[in-house]
Amino acid sequence: MTQTADEFFQPVSAMEMPRFAGVPSFMRLPSLQPDHPRFGDVQMGLIGVPWDGGTTNRAGARHGPRQLRDYSSMIRAMNPVTGINPFASVNCADLGDVPPNPVDIEDNLGRITSFYEALVAQKITPMTAGGDHLVSLPILRALAAAGPVGLIQFDSHTDLFDSYFGGCKFTHGTPFRRAVEEGLVDPHRFVQIGIRGTAYNTEDIEWGEDQGIRIIRIEELFDRGIADVMTEVREIVGAHPTYCTYDIDFVDPAYAPGTGTPEIGGPNSFQAQQVIRELAGINLIGADLVEVAPPFDETGGTAWLGVSLMFELMCVLSQAIVARAG
Repeated sequence: MTQTADEFFQPVSAMEMPRFAGVPSFMRLPSLQPDHPRFGDVQMGLIGVPWDGGTTNRAGARHGPRQLRDYSSMIRAMNPVTGINPFASVNCADLGDVPPNPVDIEDNLGRITSFYEALVAQKITPMTAGGDHLVSLPILRALAAAGPVGLIQFDSHTDLFDSYFGGCKFTHGTPFRRAVEEGLVDPHRFVQIGIRGTAYNTEDIEWGEDQGIRIIRIEELFDRGIADVMTEVREIVGAHPTYCTYDIDFVDPAYAPGTGTPEIGGPNSFQAQQVIRELAGINLIGADLVEVAPPFDETGGTAWLGVSLMFELMCVLSQAIVARAG
């Protein structure tokens, strides 16, 4: 049944409940469980994955979803640049957190995939708050079950390494190598933007380029400009289903210090918004914002930037949902 805009779930109005009050939910939206009578009406689900069991150095991203939820109370409904109000375009709701297993990586990967398989069955487009970057792999296992998808990755690291610590295949530095190997992502429709930082070696870059992945280092992004680079990105992924993953360490640590593996020389907060706005028109089937680690930013500024970028992602996701609906 087609819904009209006035039937969509709406954020709690700050004119009725001040933004510092009330029980926090993503964007002040209703929190729904699968047994809710209107669960089937949800078109975009906001989900937390509070888990950082793939972190190899500075843990803390498990605390990201809770702080992102809290800071999301500051988000208003309309994007002032694009004019998009995602809450007036599609039905959005907070679908809670994936219940994590903090001590068993394999079990946790299965829990995440099962959670997202249920969303796929309901045709719900997910907007996820991580968690470390390994959470993207089990999400892709659910979303790409029918065949490989395109992938747009904003990041300072490729996350294409083979293994860590004598053969561990599942860390936040390996998810997209696994995703390509498992046939979840089409490497010829896979582009990474913002790669930089010191390195152990070039094994990840060489492997990625051998597979056909387009790796755009930060120097190229700045030399060519965002609009030109993102035009190429849209050409690479084409009109086919595409997932977007956004690591907060894509942004310079002057603006986002609260992350496990910061790298200097990145975009500022405005440029961090611009690259997302350039995703307009892409057939996005989901997105995530990962690696916000509150223990490393006492000001909370990283979470505020992170949830602001989640809103930008929601805007382009809502337009993709509308376009698929015809």
